Amino acid sequence: MALLLLSLGLGLVCAQDFNPRRIVQRNYDVSKVSGTWYSISMAADNRKRIEEDGDLRIFIESIQVVEDSGLKLSFHFMLHAECTDVAMVCGKTGKNGEYTINYLGENSLRILEADYQRYVILHMQSSRNGTASQVLALYGRFPELKSSFLDRFDKACKSHGLGPEKIIRFSNQGRRQGLPRQQPGPARRSRARGVGMGAQGLGWGRDLRQSLSESLTVFSDPCYARSRYPSRPSGA
Repeated sequence: MALLLLSLGLGLVCAQDFNPRRIVQRNYDVSKVSGTWYSISMAADNRKRIEEDGDLRIFIESIQVVEDSGLKLSFHFMLHAECTDVAMVCGKTGKNGEYTINYLGENSLRILEADYQRYVILHMQSSRNGTASQVLALYGRFPELKSSFLDRFDKACKSHGLGPEKIIRFSNQGRRQGLPRQQPGPARRSRARGVGMGAQGLGWGRDLRQSLSESLTVFSDPCYARSRYPSRPSGA
C-alpha cells in the first residue's frame, strides 16, 4: 500500500514537470483544452479589476467546446457579495484559438499557449466605456503548479507590458487558520488519568489539533474556497 501511494505521489510530481517541447502556440486542438481547470494566477493593466470584488476576478471551473466550435467557460464570480456560478459562451472567429465575448463591453479572448495536460494561458482584451484593458490568466490542470509554470506566465505577462506589480497569485489566496500552529513541547502527564503521554499520545494530539484547525479554516474569498474545495460551503 505504501509503495502504491509513493508511486502515485511520484506520478503526480512528474505530471507537473515543465517541458517546453509540449507547449503549443499555434494550430490548437481546442478539444484538448476541454475539461477541468483551476485558476492559478492573473494579471491586468488595471489591477483593481482582478482584486477582490473586481469585475474580472474569476475562478475557472471548466472549459468546454460547444457545437459551433465556440468555448463555454464555467467559473465562480462574486456578484452582490455572493459567490455565483456563471457559464459564458465565447463565439468563434475566423482565427484558430481566438474568440469573442459579450461581457461588460466588447471583448476578445485568445489562447496564448498551452500544454493541454498541464496548463493554458489566455489573453483577454476588453473595451468598456471607451477604455481598453487587457487581462492574462494562467489555468492549471492541478490546484497548484510548480514555480517553473509561474515563471512562464510571468514572461508572458512581461511580453504584454505587465510587470510583477500587475500579477496576482491564487495559491492559498485569502486563507487563514482558525487555530494557531502548535509549537512542539515536552511530553505531559495526564493528571486526570495518571497516564503518561509519550510520543504516540502527542502525535494523536497534533492530529486532533490539525483536524480542528482545518475544520475552522476561513477563506476571505468565498469563490477561491469553492474553486478549491467544491464540497464545502463557500463561506466556511
